[in-house]
Amino acid sequence: MGLLAGKRIFSIMALCMMVGLLLLPIVVALPSPATGEEAPVAGEEAKKEGDKVEKGRDVYYKTEGIVVGAPAPKTTDGPKDYPRYNFESRVLIWFANQQHLYYGSFVLAVPIFCMIIEFMGVVTKDKALAKRYDQLAYDFIKISLTAYSLTAILGGILIFTFLTLYPAFFSYLSGIFRPVMHIYALMFVAESGTLYIYYYGWDKMREGFLKWIHLSMSVVLNVIGTLLMFLANSWIGFMMSPAGVDEQGRYLGNIWHVIHTALWNPLNLHRILGNMAFGGGVVAAYAAYKFLASKTDEDRAHYDWMGYIAMALGVAFLIPLPFAGYWLMREVYAYRQQMGITLMGGLLAWLFIIQATMIGILFLSTNYYLWQAMGRMRGAEKYQRYIKYLVFLLACGYMVFITPHTMVMTPAELKAMGGQQHPVLGNYGVMSAKNGGINVIITTTVLSFVWYMRGNKVSTVSWAKFGNIFMGVFFTCAYINIIWLAIYGYYIPANVRVGLSVPQVATTLSCLFFMFALNSVMMRGAKQMGPIEWGKISARSQYALIMLATAFTWMMGLMGYIRSSVRLFWHVNEIMRDNSPWAYTHTVGFAANMISANVLFFWISILFVFWLGSLTAKKAPVESKAGIPGSVPQPATSH
Repeated sequence: MGLLAGKRIFSIMALCMMVGLLLLPIVVALPSPATGEEAPVAGEEAKKEGDKVEKGRDVYYKTEGIVVGAPAPKTTDGPKDYPRYNFESRVLIWFANQQHLYYGSFVLAVPIFCMIIEFMGVVTKDKALAKRYDQLAYDFIKISLTAYSLTAILGGILIFTFLTLYPAFFSYLSGIFRPVMHIYALMFVAESGTLYIYYYGWDKMREGFLKWIHLSMSVVLNVIGTLLMFLANSWIGFMMSPAGVDEQGRYLGNIWHVIHTALWNPLNLHRILGNMAFGGGVVAAYAAYKFLASKTDEDRAHYDWMGYIAMALGVAFLIPLPFAGYWLMREVYAYRQQMGITLMGGLLAWLFIIQATMIGILFLSTNYYLWQAMGRMRGAEKYQRYIKYLVFLLACGYMVFITPHTMVMTPAELKAMGGQQHPVLGNYGVMSAKNGGINVIITTTVLSFVWYMRGNKVSTVSWAKFGNIFMGVFFTCAYINIIWLAIYGYYIPANVRVGLSVPQVATTLSCLFFMFALNSVMMRGAKQMGPIEWGKISARSQYALIMLATAFTWMMGLMGYIRSSVRLFWHVNEIMRDNSPWAYTHTVGFAANMISANVLFFWISILFVFWLGSLTAKKAPVESKAGIPGSVPQPATSH
């Protein structure tokens, strides 16, 4: 007993010491930059020496600050500023950056999944289920471990590529973000150490109080990972919407202004949701691959369950992703209206049509998987005859959502049609209709999830009939409200029309939260028509998961290209001009080919990573038939 107490005390002390060491760089570094004390000290020293203190005006915050940095370099096309190979340097940067982002997103998302699943295993009272959750979390982190090393290697390649091909730009950016880069490097080391302790300590900290210590380490790991992403986002935000510098690009001594640019917060939210959806898609594709390659029912049951949970987690973060995208675009418009016009109605507008197509494919794949998954539940047949109506709603919403406002045509074709807008279809290419389309798609996906949750169950609460009628009326009113607001938007001014997106989003989110909550209450203690037969699902459903992951990957590459392209011929928007021979916007076709090549390389390399992980694979047994009510593996949002 005394030995056990000693181990607990030692574990607590070790954890506290580790957390303290991890936070030390932040504590030491943040007060000075956050309060902007560094600049006055520099100014006082200058006064003592009798030098003139030069002040500048922040281009975004409009505050005065003492100049403590050099102006942005004015580059010229030559080997000094733009050394090159016999190849387009921007393509090399594009490739290195995209691959690093893919792997970085994956290894940031998977530990969050592990934390959620491990927590579910710790709090559940079913020991068998807890063991399966614990093993699943272990499988997830094992997949990401090899990818983590590759992420670090790709990060090094990216830095070397910047240093050798864009030395002037990298020197300026690293001069502005000098303290941030030091913190970033220290936190990366801290995250690596935490990850390896978390992984290799899994067996030693499997039970009792040590399990809570282990779970706490996952929280620390994810806090560090999230902060790392926030810091990296500050570089992207500064390049798009610089702050903390004057018009010449001279640093004014307030690092918080440099980090906290106009687009930093929406970028953070957008990338958190995007990383989680992407990570869920990759793990789901891994499970689908293993399911298709399985030789036994036991293996198929395990990977079917794993794929379902990964898909559910990924889609849970996919649903709010379009709303985060709208917020980001709104902030872009607020910062520079011209940037918003370039994105949504100008040079890059057609890329958003492609993006809408990919978002639609994501939701269509998700719905198709759920409908196929109902096949492993006895009693779910009652919903099959209604699926054709969901297909109709999804198809209508999808067609409206991807309809372009203008067409790419030859002059002769334009003349024949009477302009860039199709006389009929052009009416559906405006935001009022598109908002209605995407909200119909999301609401229908929520309805599919609700049906899946109650597939093999019959509610036993006394008010079940009233509850079902209420849910039906609620969804019907939601569809009517969304479509009505989309039509009403055609009859009001544009500045008022923009505000209609708020009640449309509120309607969709009401369905998401209220209907999930109500359905969970109705299904509590419900009568089961039969067990979920894990592994008894069609192969087509697994291809849907692979399609889901591929669409996630392609869309991430597209969004990254759009964010970079909106700067046009600027390294740092309106501060540092890009004078290289490649300071132009590529054609849509070239961009699509480049994104596809990146996606292909990523999936080939990640398959290699999966293969490495499988060399030491071990899994917990999951019965293909879980016949005892309440013992069926369940994700957080499911039955």
